[in-house]
Amino acid sequence: MAADAPVTKRLDVTRIEALIDARFPQIHAGGRSLVIEEVGARSARVRLKHHDRHNRPGGTVSGPAMFTLADFAVYVAIIAALGETGLDAVTTNLNINFLAKPEPRDLIASVRLIRLGRRLAVGEAELVSEGASDMSAHAIATYALPIDR
Repeated sequence: MAADAPVTKRLDVTRIEALIDARFPQIHAGGRSLVIEEVGARSARVRLKHHDRHNRPGGTVSGPAMFTLADFAVYVAIIAALGETGLDAVTTNLNINFLAKPEPRDLIASVRLIRLGRRLAVGEAELVSEGASDMSAHAIATYALPIDR
């Protein structure tokens, strides 16, 4: 097994938001509901601000909204770790387990990168409703990384 690639160009929240606004503005179509709260060397915390468009019948947050939050949060952690070249990373797989019915309020994804290799990154996202202690969903995402980094 190859060693993890070195992390050299870590970015802060402000710079990541600016890059996403410039290169991936469509993520905010319909209004800015994904908010980057914190990034670390191999971590990120992203909030999905509650909006009626994220609800499904039955009074809960929809699966597609939770999937989007998990995917975006892992993407943010990768960009934070790799720098601007991380913007070219693409999802190759995401597996999500829905564990509990989240109330219709903000959801927070806490991500840690399990592996940051030369070609692939693997991240784990724990989704929790604001104010709750139990996880609503757990996701594992694999991203293909840009070759020219």
